[in-house]
Amino acid sequence: MPIIAISSPKGGVGKTTAATIFATILAESGAPVIVIDADPNRNVVSWAQRPGVPANLTVLPAEKEDTIVAQIDAAQEKASFVIIDLEGVASLMVSYAISLADFVVIPVQGSPLDAEQAARQVRLIRGQERIAGRAIPFAVLFTRANPAIQPRAQRFIEERFAEANVPMFAAKLYEREAFRYIFAYGGTVAGLKDKHVSNVPAAVANAHAITGELLGRLRNGNKPVEEAA
Repeated sequence: MPIIAISSPKGGVGKTTAATIFATILAESGAPVIVIDADPNRNVVSWAQRPGVPANLTVLPAEKEDTIVAQIDAAQEKASFVIIDLEGVASLMVSYAISLADFVVIPVQGSPLDAEQAARQVRLIRGQERIAGRAIPFAVLFTRANPAIQPRAQRFIEERFAEANVPMFAAKLYEREAFRYIFAYGGTVAGLKDKHVSNVPAAVANAHAITGELLGRLRNGNKPVEEAA
């Protein structure tokens, strides 16, 4: 059962939003999902206390550093997918979770500072690969992207990542009102259709696109989905 870690050493890059979207789309498809909320702000835990959470989606607060491995192992026995929303710092808990992960998603906004922090995260993953003695597949996911235009800074960052052979999601998590409002209303993006939130169908399509690519990358490791054999 795949363990998916959502991790970046920088706060405010969309880790919690990405984790919640992945979890709800997978749960809506019928898969049992457990989210371990390892962010001290406990935003996913707060979201789960509102109405509309899929019945097959469970959110748990992370335990202590010395018990997180056992908590992840226990969750893996109960769910088809385990998603870990990690705190935005370098810590033992982050290292433990990455060492167990089948895939690591690194959310990053299109700014040089975010790109620098994402590069730090890649180095951390490479270090955990040496310790674990195995490859840990990962990819950068651009978040809060503009659906209409690609700013020059983001284009520059994508080019540098490509030159460094850093895997990147082809799909981006766009800046959508619906992705903010699920934390106000609760539930899923699709559940906002009667809440007078703008562009819900576009947000649903975007959520399915990034989740579909995640599933493809789980099958293919660091290779882009289109290279699947």
